Amino acid sequence: METIATQGVKIPRLGLGTYRLAGSDAQAPVESAIALGYRHIDTAAMYDNEAGVGAGIAASGIKRSELFVTTKVWHDQLAPDAVERAFDTSLSKLKLDYVDLYLVHWPSPEMNMAATLEALLSLRERGLTRAIGVCNFNLPMIRRAVEEIGAPIACHQIEYHPFLSQAPMLAYLRSKGIPLTAYCPLAQGRAASDATLNQIGRKHGASAAQIALAWLMDQEGVIAIPKAGRPESQKANLAALDIKLDDADRTAIAALPKDQRFVRPSFGPDWEAKAA
Repeated sequence: METIATQGVKIPRLGLGTYRLAGSDAQAPVESAIALGYRHIDTAAMYDNEAGVGAGIAASGIKRSELFVTTKVWHDQLAPDAVERAFDTSLSKLKLDYVDLYLVHWPSPEMNMAATLEALLSLRERGLTRAIGVCNFNLPMIRRAVEEIGAPIACHQIEYHPFLSQAPMLAYLRSKGIPLTAYCPLAQGRAASDATLNQIGRKHGASAAQIALAWLMDQEGVIAIPKAGRPESQKANLAALDIKLDDADRTAIAALPKDQRFVRPSFGPDWEAKAA
């Protein structure tokens, strides 16, 4: 599995997303994914499945050092003392000695960004997480985190798929050497029914979903974490790594609408805000 080096860690470019694999339902998918060769597992406190993810890791028999495990702190727990408590709870549920990446799941208008990131950095300095990062920051936020606060952001996890442009964000992250981790890389299942992706898939003997993943993997500095509960889907996602798109494929995908954002919670940031 190809990896991206960032802030002293190497992140496998394809991971297993576990959102909506609730509770103990996460254990079997994590076990099967690891057995198939996945080494990057993504969870979060909000998913309410860290215990199941941890059980799947334990049952897999794989050496801890061979796995890359990410979890996240929810947006109502961003005060420094709350970050500490939330992390302790996550680590206890996962039954791990450390995680590889700890992320702010969503920004909060009330958060003191510098203090929140300092709390994450403290966890890293104590060896409890190997790297820190953020999710769902808009351009002004990520710029402030990196340039004003100087936080060692190892990745930025945001919604990214063939129907949503992240060109300005991707350009900024690349300029700073920060990978983009794409969640909802299959547009919550919509990629599977897209006519353009299906047409390209027929050319490659692949599914539309595999083409969507191949498109992400075709881009410099991009990681994808599709959720896959069934072993068949996990295998198919892995196989997407072997698909090589050509210029005609890229041109066709570039012509798809790029303004389709499907994750828009009421507490989310202003995505149209421009970096100063």
